Amino acid sequence: MKKFKNIWSLALMLLVLSACNDDFLEEKRDLNGMNEEVYQDPVSATAYVDYVYYLFSPSNNGRNLIWDLFGGFEFSKNTDEMPGNSALNQEYANISFQQNHALPYFGERMGGSIRNNTWTRMREINLFLENIDKGGLPEEVRNQLKGQMYFWRAWQYWDLVKIYGGVPIVLEAQNPIQGDPEETQIPRSSTKECIDQIMADLDMAIELLPGRWPSSDWGRITSGAAAALKSRVLIAWASPLFNRNEDQARWQLAYDAAKEARTILESNGFGLFMEGDLESGEAWENMWLEEVDNPEAVMIYGFNNRTSDQTRMNNGWENAIRPREIGGNGQIAPTKQLLEAFPMADGKAPGESEVYEYDALKFYKNRDPRFYKTFAINGMKWPYRQNPDYKIWTYRWPKSGDQSSFSTASTEQNPNNSGFYLRKASDPNANDEENFRLSGTDVMEIRFAEVVLDIAEAAIGIGNIQEGLNAIMEIRERAGIQNLDGTYGLGTGLSQDQAFAAVLNERKVEFAYEGRRYWDLRRWLLMDDTYGTSARLGMESIDGMRRKGILVIVRPDVYIGPDDPLKADANGETILANRSPEEYPDGIETEEEYLDYLYDNYFMVVESDNLDPTNNNWVFHWYPEYYFSGLNQEVLSASPYLQQTKGWDSFSGEGAFDPLAD
Repeated sequence: MKKFKNIWSLALMLLVLSACNDDFLEEKRDLNGMNEEVYQDPVSATAYVDYVYYLFSPSNNGRNLIWDLFGGFEFSKNTDEMPGNSALNQEYANISFQQNHALPYFGERMGGSIRNNTWTRMREINLFLENIDKGGLPEEVRNQLKGQMYFWRAWQYWDLVKIYGGVPIVLEAQNPIQGDPEETQIPRSSTKECIDQIMADLDMAIELLPGRWPSSDWGRITSGAAAALKSRVLIAWASPLFNRNEDQARWQLAYDAAKEARTILESNGFGLFMEGDLESGEAWENMWLEEVDNPEAVMIYGFNNRTSDQTRMNNGWENAIRPREIGGNGQIAPTKQLLEAFPMADGKAPGESEVYEYDALKFYKNRDPRFYKTFAINGMKWPYRQNPDYKIWTYRWPKSGDQSSFSTASTEQNPNNSGFYLRKASDPNANDEENFRLSGTDVMEIRFAEVVLDIAEAAIGIGNIQEGLNAIMEIRERAGIQNLDGTYGLGTGLSQDQAFAAVLNERKVEFAYEGRRYWDLRRWLLMDDTYGTSARLGMESIDGMRRKGILVIVRPDVYIGPDDPLKADANGETILANRSPEEYPDGIETEEEYLDYLYDNYFMVVESDNLDPTNNNWVFHWYPEYYFSGLNQEVLSASPYLQQTKGWDSFSGEGAFDPLAD
């Protein structure tokens, strides 16, 4: 059955259905026009709002979770989550608005026709808010529609502010063709003024929106989603990026907002997803596949598995993570740095547990259950519809005595360089037809777990350290971590900075590859140690790093040769041992024990250093100026009245904009 559900898909359908209303479509084509009938008919007015949802939605086969939805900019390449060269991690002779590292997201100059960019999205929202009360629709209908638009205006402004600091505040629909040029030349407001405006819009959204929509409207923004975004914004506003003087009042605002968000959400049936066995991590895994009325899903991006119509919006994630060996693209290369960040089964860091000894060879043993749901490791099951017993093998073997040839022979024809795969949020019933592209799995942009960890971080910020640790323990309990010491491995007597490090590490694991890591590193000034926060929290900076992998290799002292020594041939014969035997050796009774046997007798584990570029001793380069992006050349050329960000070349020569100034 082809899946079609929730507002993100419905938005496209309403646009199609609206084709019978020429005036509505004309409004979408003509920035000069304003069709009053749009605001008089509830169907057309709803279609207008859903059109804005569409503008903020990912594209068909959009690779979600770790990709920026609009610029195509891969922010996760600028973290310890995945490797790769980008505009923000290369070495430059100087920082310049003429380089690609001056990010283009600020937007292009508004033209005479609709384009899906920052300021045209803003104009669509402002136009609606200016006119919806003039159409005579019932107040309840108008309030629900306005509430969604206030949310999206706040969302768009926060997307700008978190990159640039203060930006122009535009609350009226500008006319790019007939308007007064001086009226459209709005300077950058202070960052605080922008934050205040975002708060005002979110407070309006919280007031006007329902706490829960009927299942038929699943995916629409709720009051709880607005409250959760408010919490996200204020947590960042209290973090060192914006809060250099450690103003405790900001942490209090963040704490109050996070607690309010939790209260609103829980009163409307939201909460941590708990369906399934906790100890094995089953509940944590199941939450990705529960869509309508999922209590964890505070805000979602919807996808479907349609094939060839106007509402097709498949999720490209499944294709991106599945190995090429079975038809996937296998393009996402997870890193050793992230794999090692996952604790042991008792919550202690590898090497620190008194119960579970860490073995560098069998690094997969006794780990946090989320480890097995986030990564696909050599010898582990990773089912899909056509092969529910599929087991991934990623080992390599030496073809000659020269150890440099280890990478030339592999179980896969086209392996990734990590030596293991990312499996988070994959569907065990995924269909390998069309190379796993027909996936309808929705993506949770805001999860209830984020609200819980917002409470943890803000509580620590105001000095309630134990309350913060209790919230982290709540997340660890749901994840299936064993509570052997009464703290789920967190320990006791933590200082405030140690507690901050604990919550950031928990976010690193819980939200791995969900598009959070870059923003967490940035808001805590952890990309480098210019401001001392890396040393303060005991964390490694990303600056100067090479992201690495882990290769499992057949030991050269047990086999060297051209053929796979652990795979049976057509006659069932193997060189060393059968990796998938019909019967186990004496003393071995389970798959897990047999995998350990293979590692003990045939495998070794080595570090892979060819994920990042290998030319010219490449390492990650971060410049402190990136904490607040400059405006790029196109923006300054079109809008010379705008001040350039402090620390960047000024095109206009009119002085610099300080994102930290009041």
